[in-house]
Amino acid sequence: MITKLNVFPFSLQREWLLLLIFSCVLISCASEKKDIKNLPNILILVADDAGWEDFGCYGNPYIKTPNVDYLAKNGLKANNTFLTIAQCSPSRISILTGKYPHATGAEDLHTPMPDSLDILPKFLREKGYYSGLLKKAHLGPHGKAQFDWYNKDLDTFETFLDTVGSNPFFMWVGFTDPHRPYKEHIIDNPQSPEKVVVPPYLVDDLDTRKDLANYYNYIRRMDAQIGIYLNQLKSKNLLENTLVIFLSDNGAPFPRAKGTVYDAGVKTPLILSWPNKILPSTETNKLLSVVDLAPTLLDLVGISQPKQFQGRPIAGVFTKDSIRARTYVFSERNWHNSDEHIRSVRTNRYKLIKNAYVELPLGTASDIGRSLSFKSLLKVKEKDSLTKAQSRLFEVPRTAYEFYDLKNDPYEFNNLIDDPNYQSMVTKLKVVLEKWRGQTGDFSSENRRRPDNVNRYTGEVLNTIRLPEWIEGTN
Repeated sequence: MITKLNVFPFSLQREWLLLLIFSCVLISCASEKKDIKNLPNILILVADDAGWEDFGCYGNPYIKTPNVDYLAKNGLKANNTFLTIAQCSPSRISILTGKYPHATGAEDLHTPMPDSLDILPKFLREKGYYSGLLKKAHLGPHGKAQFDWYNKDLDTFETFLDTVGSNPFFMWVGFTDPHRPYKEHIIDNPQSPEKVVVPPYLVDDLDTRKDLANYYNYIRRMDAQIGIYLNQLKSKNLLENTLVIFLSDNGAPFPRAKGTVYDAGVKTPLILSWPNKILPSTETNKLLSVVDLAPTLLDLVGISQPKQFQGRPIAGVFTKDSIRARTYVFSERNWHNSDEHIRSVRTNRYKLIKNAYVELPLGTASDIGRSLSFKSLLKVKEKDSLTKAQSRLFEVPRTAYEFYDLKNDPYEFNNLIDDPNYQSMVTKLKVVLEKWRGQTGDFSSENRRRPDNVNRYTGEVLNTIRLPEWIEGTN
């Protein structure tokens, strides 16, 4: 016996089908809203030329940075984090692309990012993030265009928050503090020149101390702005679900710091604060690289890793035990007023540096060349009274390789490249460095030479060149 099936009339089938589709859409939308609600807001605060030690929470006994210290006290403070380069625009582009500077095509100062590259906010859009960029971009038109919102005024952060709606947000704040030039009286109760830390590679005189005091003032001004942002997040009930990240784009704007691959140039503060997700007062001494920041954030919100990334996620959750350390971190220096091709590899204890163009002293950025601290070095140099630590800046010819035992020589003054006790480690790190260069598509120093626009000996600006001009090769 054949049972006759009940068949809906066509009109009823159509209505049922439409109802089913509508229900699926509602379920999908509800799921999507739920996912969006569970995603953290992300606020990245990028200091401009701030040394990693120049904050209260990192051990500076004189500078008052209560808001950066607050983030550290209520989050994770990483004590051993390194940048891929000690130059402003290439560093920011590297962080946002998850690529090493020489692989971005924008490794030189003021070079705009190529149109072929995507940056973090574009990837985050996949999860519904609304992105903002405040103040300093330094990315080029293509990079800047990948943000949904942009404003040059640091005081418009609250305006941005009011435009976000129900979306999670990603905000990149590019401070211009504590970049030079410095003016007097920018904050109340300015820093006393007596209360600064003078590193041994600078001359300890009144001019240098004034220079450092002004630098501290600009860090304090930036810290106050961070406090305003935290209060605005709190007043809008957004702080609890906002991951706040603080770091610098390169080291302090002083001789033998910014623009070098010594730790003073490429080591950065890194603080991550996220209430109820990251335990307060957590610290890690693990070796980290900022090339891993973009991969880590995409991994955190459930976005697949783009093929362009050369970094890797460091953690699914942020605890001192869950973070995956690196065995090696790599940094570089390219054109920045003067032409360089410097590459380095660092472990927890040792660093190897490879120099090209060794016939000239280390290139100093033009803003540093005009500084009181650099002029103090020149005055003492004229008297032939520089200490060994201070004279390393003017060393010529330089050695093709430098090698340092950072445990015994944290300021990297004693080059042990020819010391027989370290030859096995030197050989090992040379192999590691060349392997990294090959894997990441580094270019040869012989294919590129660019004119300097600053005198390496005096710091004097020679001409108005801002972008490198290729005079050999096209690579």
